[in-house]
Amino acid sequence: MKGKFITFEGPEGAGKTSVLEVLMKEVNNNNNMDAVFTREPGGIRISEKIREVILNKEHTEMDSRTEALLYAAARRQHLVERVIPAIETGQIVFCDRFIDSSLAYQGYARGLGINEVLSINEFAINGLMPDLTFYFKIDPKVGLQRISKSSVREKNRLDLEDLTFHQKVQEGYEKVINMFPERIVVIDAEKSLEEVVEEVKKELKKVISF
Repeated sequence: MKGKFITFEGPEGAGKTSVLEVLMKEVNNNNNMDAVFTREPGGIRISEKIREVILNKEHTEMDSRTEALLYAAARRQHLVERVIPAIETGQIVFCDRFIDSSLAYQGYARGLGINEVLSINEFAINGLMPDLTFYFKIDPKVGLQRISKSSVREKNRLDLEDLTFHQKVQEGYEKVINMFPERIVVIDAEKSLEEVVEEVKKELKKVISF
């Protein structure tokens, strides 16, 4: 029996990573659930190396198309090494970011075109799309304020972008939600962490035993 592929999306500072950390603790205490927690870009050795290149604050000269292609390359390797094998053995894969990030960030905010970036990624994913996606909706100003107040979150190259860029990311995500309404669930990320976690768990119970 094949497993499930569940992704978590949102702009900077939306709190999706914090939610995943809470879920991981609960899953680890649940002997009935076989799950994998991973992230993009990254998750495996090669993709983590590509992540270092993409998010390095010194790489300000990086071309937008180069950025999009690097994300797609990291995604492909991650799928082949970690995601697909886990799904095929019946595991549930929880992934911090996936294709929707590329569509919102590079496709819309960078101005490359959502369909153009989708085309690059269709080659990379070879038809594998998430069974369920959570989009953590938050005002970009609030998200950036959260980042600036965090003492543990590592600041990366995307955090250096101005507010206008992050507002475009949000607009991009709204367009992506309209493209894939059947799999994307919108979560109000401005609520408390506890409230957000409960809302996510409520939706998860519709597709898996949680």
